[in-house]
Amino acid sequence: MENENRRGKSFIAYEYKEVSADSGQISFLIDGYENFGWEVDENVIQYAPEKYPAAGGPHRKKTVLQLKRNRKIINKMELTRLQRNFEACVAEIENLEKEKTSRPAVQSLAVGILGTAFMAGSTFAVTADPPMILLCIILAVPGFLGWIFPYFLYKWGLRRQTEKITPLIEEKYDEIYEICEKGNKLLN
Repeated sequence: MENENRRGKSFIAYEYKEVSADSGQISFLIDGYENFGWEVDENVIQYAPEKYPAAGGPHRKKTVLQLKRNRKIINKMELTRLQRNFEACVAEIENLEKEKTSRPAVQSLAVGILGTAFMAGSTFAVTADPPMILLCIILAVPGFLGWIFPYFLYKWGLRRQTEKITPLIEEKYDEIYEICEKGNKLLN
């Protein structure tokens, strides 16, 4: 029975690809790569990402997507070119997402460090011989503000960066959809 089923199938040579991404993006990537002739390879064993975290990197849940496609696919050169554009757009979206939080985080940390410097000056002023209480108070006020203000600065900066970067991300998604549509037309 098994031999009869195998005789009905013709030989197909596949090429394989591994894509590593956040688990929230996997469905989006599968949909995108299908437009370039790739399909999910169900023959591969998936390992739990917690057992094999990326060396030295942050321990985010990454998933490895195993893909395969027919080596003799029609319009392979053009599909590969479109796929590279797709991958470049996906990488740009990831960078834009990181940029939303990086600038506000750096600004908040700088203000926090400046506040700590004022508190250090305040501490040195009170421990000096003779103690300079007035200077201690003058330096402590911006020190405390430098410790309190970074939280609000981060939230404000994050909101501002999100408003600024969200239209750019939407443009990239539109570009991705156009690329996938072209790839899909080449497949059919």
